Amino acid sequence: MATLTPPQAGPGGLERAAYFSLLAFAASLQISIAAANILLAITAVLWLILVVGRRERIAVPPMFWPLAAYAGMSLIAAVFSIDPHKSLVDSKQLLLFAIVPISYHLLRGGRSLLAVEVIISVAALSAAIGIVQFGILKWDSLEHRPQGALGMYMTYSGQLMLAACLAVARLLFWPRDRLWPMLVLPALVVALATTASRNAWVGACTGIAILLLMRDLRLVGLLPVIAAIFIALAPAQLTDRFYAMFQIADTRRQTEATEASVRSNQDRVAMVRSGIRIIKDHPLTGVGPDMVMDVYPVYRDKNAVNQLNPHLHNVPLQIAAERGLPALAVWLWFIVTLARDFARQRRMTASSFLPNAGAAIVAAMLAAGMFEYNFGDSEFLMLFLLLVTLPYAAGRAEPPEGTG
Repeated sequence: MATLTPPQAGPGGLERAAYFSLLAFAASLQISIAAANILLAITAVLWLILVVGRRERIAVPPMFWPLAAYAGMSLIAAVFSIDPHKSLVDSKQLLLFAIVPISYHLLRGGRSLLAVEVIISVAALSAAIGIVQFGILKWDSLEHRPQGALGMYMTYSGQLMLAACLAVARLLFWPRDRLWPMLVLPALVVALATTASRNAWVGACTGIAILLLMRDLRLVGLLPVIAAIFIALAPAQLTDRFYAMFQIADTRRQTEATEASVRSNQDRVAMVRSGIRIIKDHPLTGVGPDMVMDVYPVYRDKNAVNQLNPHLHNVPLQIAAERGLPALAVWLWFIVTLARDFARQRRMTASSFLPNAGAAIVAAMLAAGMFEYNFGDSEFLMLFLLLVTLPYAAGRAEPPEGTG
């Protein structure tokens, strides 16, 4: 992987238009999903014109092949679904995988660094919106949580989790201009805390812990200090949520937040049992994408809290139940490929910032994904795919002058 250098001037107008359209897409992801979809479509069209006009072979990073295989397995699962039409319609989400070759082409070399700055800067704005919602608008209950400019607190917390890992990696492993991520990081952490989204808390702590380990083992000691500060300063509804994170048994004295957390935990345990039963009955191709909710009443565990759940709140379990065990194996191949490539890039490059960030982001997604089906959230998935492609794209040479 080449040493990161500042972006060079010179690519032609079409290349620049596609590049800035992709940056606008990266910025809009945390603000408006509608704008993000429009900008992604524009970027994809410009990218296709570039590739076809130059008669280039589409270049992809190594991790794209298992991702493409996963898409193929998903389509097979859709064909053999208990409702093929519904599953095939849901499979349109697979088109988002095109973010990988598009970003790999347009964010080459030092361009990847500008994408990082854009994402962190917009995350700061998004965090500020969430803090205002919590502190001023009083969106401070489990029924009404901060969601930034997005429509769902779970998506908001997931994106904040990814941005926090990126900002910490930027602070620890990129020696220049550390002031900006240093200023942004507290806002990201506070905003993430206000969402009361425990899966994102677990994911962020996992990703940041890995970054601290890679930087200096002694820095991991900061995590208990941060937790103590959180417990001391956070409102009661957040600390209650924290204390009940892994509690599944009722106690005599429970606050409303604690009771809701315990019920959620109990339901997640029941969902695991339901998911295992679905997999036993449909091991090869699952019940089909977007079909878990349809069959859930049949497989609902007797100890379940909710009558119906849209998904199983666990990425590996959901993939196996929806798409079958072979699809889960291919997805794990994708994850292992990412981990392997980032480990190699750390050893081969003068700057380990982006590979380390990529490793932390994957770890955060996996940890949070044990409690939430984040890989199936389009807004989360788009930002995740963009971020894990950056370490690959940064190692490529930027386009020569006058191209495009």
